Amino acid sequence: MAGDRKDSLDTAFLLLEILRRIPKVRKITATEIQEQLAAQGWVRDIRSIQRHLDTLSERLDIERDDRSKPYGYRWKEGAEGIALQSLSPQESLLLKMAHEHLRALLPPRLSKTLAGFFDQAERNLGPGTSAKQERAWLNKVRVVPTSQPLLPPEVKPAVFETVTEALFENRYLELVYRNAAGRTLQAKVMPLGLAQQGPRLYLVCRFEGYDNERNLALHRILKASASTLTFAYPTDFDLARFDAEGHFGYGNGERVRLSMRIDKEAGFHLTESPLSPDQVVVEHEDCYQISATVVDSAMLEWWLRGFGEAVWHVKRSKVGNR
Repeated sequence: MAGDRKDSLDTAFLLLEILRRIPKVRKITATEIQEQLAAQGWVRDIRSIQRHLDTLSERLDIERDDRSKPYGYRWKEGAEGIALQSLSPQESLLLKMAHEHLRALLPPRLSKTLAGFFDQAERNLGPGTSAKQERAWLNKVRVVPTSQPLLPPEVKPAVFETVTEALFENRYLELVYRNAAGRTLQAKVMPLGLAQQGPRLYLVCRFEGYDNERNLALHRILKASASTLTFAYPTDFDLARFDAEGHFGYGNGERVRLSMRIDKEAGFHLTESPLSPDQVVVEHEDCYQISATVVDSAMLEWWLRGFGEAVWHVKRSKVGNR
């Protein structure tokens, strides 16, 4: 009897978990629900999930779209549904903004697990809700580009999912990669980090047999498969330090003391947003003389060239690396 009660209780909790994941706006498939449940430790075969969904759709206000496979499920229009953990308007605003700006850096499994919360945040901020001020805030803020806007290159969804899962779980990756010169190569790599630079995503990794890091553009990865082998994440690597050393600016981390003269109109923003903490500005009648310790890189060179004739007397002197 005790075993029967436990089984019944487990089934009841499972049904609640399924109901929590059925959205009101979009449709969700049994496979998506199965993946979300598995991420939370509820491992069930797809037929079991399908049976529960069919039963629930027969007894509750759940719409089953069976026009084509896989079937889609959602709450019928006007149905109250099953509330997730309540999100306040402020929490909904925070979650929506975070999702918009970080979705490219979230592992797909985590995104699927949180899909119900993202959907609820969207509903909580929708027309007809009490969150008028929070909804209006979305139209009052914007992240704007600092250079010419570009559309992101296309990243294969299967590649993105495989790469992020391997990074999340510290698993080796087998890659087929085509570099900027058009050469295709195969490699086994240790994924160490994911970075978004403007519209592009880069995988920081170590190639098998090497101890230095490389950046691979995700859109140039043609195929990716995750190994069953895991690795111990190297303690000598730090993604923040890797960035600070200028590796995403196409440099090798060499620090230089940059000095230059810049037209006042072109260089005024540098008096407000310095190049480095040790920047020194000397004001002249027609220009600023600026010196700062920076990482020497191709990005620095492109930045300087962008000023054209408004910058002159540019000098670089090597300094000791930190």
